[in-house]
Amino acid sequence: MIIDHLFILGDFFDFWFSRQGRIYPGFRPIVDRLIHLKKDGVTMHFCEGNHDFLMKPYFSRILGMNVYEDWAALSLGGRRTLIGHGDLVDQTNRRYLFLRKILRSRPFFFLQKMLPLSVLWALARKSSLASQELMGGAQDVIMARMVAFAEDSFQEGYDAVILGHCHKPQLQEFVAAGDTKTLITLGDWIADYTYLLYDDCGFHLLCYHEGEKGIKLDTA
Repeated sequence: MIIDHLFILGDFFDFWFSRQGRIYPGFRPIVDRLIHLKKDGVTMHFCEGNHDFLMKPYFSRILGMNVYEDWAALSLGGRRTLIGHGDLVDQTNRRYLFLRKILRSRPFFFLQKMLPLSVLWALARKSSLASQELMGGAQDVIMARMVAFAEDSFQEGYDAVILGHCHKPQLQEFVAAGDTKTLITLGDWIADYTYLLYDDCGFHLLCYHEGEKGIKLDTA
């Protein structure tokens, strides 16, 4: 399969940071693969998640890839599309939003640059677990909030909303103002191996299997 653009919608890394081009050693193989894809002509896009943020210094400034801290609003085949990780959908979760603001603040950015790498990696694990706990909730509850968010976005003129974060893969269509609108939640790559393909025929929520081109999910 030949693609022009690859979007990664957050929580791709458990915790991300870099220092003068130096990254966590365990991330090196996947980062090298992404660099290889870019050299092959694939335009890379990252939407930061609740587990990986502060990505611009490395992925944007060093590697020349696109990084979106909150949302990416763009046109896909003439359809106005909103893309993001999805951790900002629930604006009532004040504790998480407060933690998110701190971890993405300039003081925290400069603080982590002064810490020894061993200390920073240890803190990374703790902040990742804290973020995970604060974002906790049943999949159905999270999905309901995403549906409500998407419906509001459709009223604002968006034709499609694509989100990560929820571990439940779904493709839902709605009718708003006489037009068909689409909400996609990508699901879980670890358990479901799901991904989204957009081509001239529209959106396809697929399941990857080694040696196969992809199997379309039954999302009814």
